[in-house]
Formats: sequence, C-alpha cells, structure tokens
Amino acid sequence: MPPNRKLVVRFDVWYDPSMAERLGREPDIELRTCARKGDDDKAWSALARAHAYQISSAKDELPGHWFANRELLARCPNLLCVSASGAGYDTVDVAACTEAGVLVVNQAGANAQSVAEATLGFMLDVSRRISECDRRLRRERGFSREDVMGREIGGKVLGIVGIGHIGTRVAALARAFGLEVLACDPYLTEEEIARRGARSAGFEQLLERSDFVSLHCPRDRDTLKMMDARAFARMKPGAVFVTTARGGIHDETALLDALRSGHLGGAGIDVWDVEPPPLDHPLLRFENLVATFHTAGVTHEARRNTASYAAEQLAGILKGGRPPRLINPEVWPVYAKRFEAILGTHVRPDSPDVE
Repeated sequence: MPPNRKLVVRFDVWYDPSMAERLGREPDIELRTCARKGDDDKAWSALARAHAYQISSAKDELPGHWFANRELLARCPNLLCVSASGAGYDTVDVAACTEAGVLVVNQAGANAQSVAEATLGFMLDVSRRISECDRRLRRERGFSREDVMGREIGGKVLGIVGIGHIGTRVAALARAFGLEVLACDPYLTEEEIARRGARSAGFEQLLERSDFVSLHCPRDRDTLKMMDARAFARMKPGAVFVTTARGGIHDETALLDALRSGHLGGAGIDVWDVEPPPLDHPLLRFENLVATFHTAGVTHEARRNTASYAAEQLAGILKGGRPPRLINPEVWPVYAKRFEAILGTHVRPDSPDVE
C-alpha cells in the first residue's frame, strides 16, 4: 500500500453501496472487503495493515474470530478505529479497544425512524391482531370476525425504556396515535425526558402503569436480563411487551411463562438470544406474538443512512477529526499519539466533531 494511504477493512456483510461511493471520493483512502468465511489468511493480512475496521453490529452475522476483541487487536498494530455498522456494538470489546488506544464509533440515529416505525407496527399488529388474522385466514375457515377482534391503541399508555434517538421518535409517533407516553432513562433528567416527548417515570412505575412496554436501551451489564420474571409480573395484566433493542435484555424463558400464563396480552419481538431463532422456538407457537428477525432497522432508507453515516465519519477520522458518535471518548489522548505515530500527522487541535 502506498505511503500515507489509509486502509479501511470490512467483511462481506450486505452493505449499501453509498459507503464505497463516499470513501471512493477520498484519494488517500482504500476500502477493502474480505470474505467472512474462506481465506482467513488473506483477511488477517488486510486487518494487520488496516487503519479502520468497519464491523457488523449483529453478533450472529459475523464469525466470532472477527469480533473486535483483544486477540484481534493484538494482530492489528495500525488499527486506529473500529466503526460499528449500527447503533449497537455487540461485536466490539470497548474496554479492550480503549486499552489499545483505538476509537470505537457507532452510527446511532441512522436507523431511528425505521426502528420507531417498526415499534408502532408491532403495537398495532398485536393489538389489532393483524398477523393472527392473516395466518388464520390462510389456513382455516369457520371463524368469525369477532374471533379476531382487536383493540385500539389510542388512549393507552406506552412506557419507553431508554429514550435516545429511537425512543424519542417512538414517543412522537405514539403521541400522534393518541397515547400517553412514559419513559425511564437513567442518563437523562426529568426535564430532558419531557423535552423528548415523554413523562419521566421510574422503571417499576413504568411497568405497572403501561399498556405497552417498549425497549430501546443498549445491551450492557446493567440491562442484561433486565426484563426477567419479576419485571414481567409487574406489568399490567393484558399489557403488550415490545422489543427492538437487543436479544438478552429480556429473558426469553420469563417471557414465555408470562405469555403462557395469560398475564401478558401479547408481544412483538424483533431481537433474540440466537438470531434467527430456531424453527422450534417455543415463543413462535403463540398466536399473540409477532416475530421478526432483527429487521426493525433493516430498510432501504436506514441501510443507506448507516452506510453514509459510517463513511462520512471514517473519512473525517482519517483526516484527523474527532467523530460525533464516539463511544469511548476517554481514549482520545492515547489515540492522538498513536494517530501521529502511525500516520505521521497530528489530529486537528480542538477539532470539532466531524459530520
């Protein structure tokens, strides 16, 4: 690779071509796509010289040895940045990257509208029994319209757990449907939650008051199995549980029990412990559960946005800018020294966040 040329490496997960188009306009940046399965030596050779690693956010989409962990970082001495393809970064060990002086960035907000629309879609589908009616209509006759009679969502209470980019969009759409919106978010003040379109509530209060509970929080040590048997038991009888967040935040066995007992009125599930879930997964037997395969944020618009966000952010980083969606800002002083040593130039002093 010519001197001062920067290498961005990614694997052959489907990605919108806008990333290649944007980086292709940078004369000193090369984007290289490697095969997830096959010639590992060729991929390791590319990663060993890479300055940026564009990584899939989906843990079941990428073989584990390509996760950005300590083992991979040890083999990538020139790596300056790991860029997750979505808002989540389940495939990235942030602590290991910070120790190695490597930036971690994501594309938070890029798919917010798509996920928010899917969330309202789940609420409408489960409440109005749309998918249930569709399935029955395709396989049987003799049932009445009243057998699949649903309920309106207007006038109900929606509880949002995590009111960031997506949760804020969900709140706006929900208010348009006439719902009262509650939200809990430990990182925001009551005033900020109100500014984002919801009324602040504690987690347990939210569970007890909401007709719909929708998760929009990251998966981390604090949220893992947050929706357990106790949490589901605190929800209102007949309430609907929706998650477009990450598998593992809700306990699948506890959800199964809550549906089997009739305590919950239904669920809309986009994320799973294993994706896609096995065909014999017991949750898939429930007519009042609408299931999708981590597709809430998979639309043409969202994929184009995430690719464009990532490309623009990477181009700015490799020019010495500070990225707007930096996950580990504490790494910056060490990173700046590594940037100079590896690329021979300084990060821009007091650099504004690149867009």
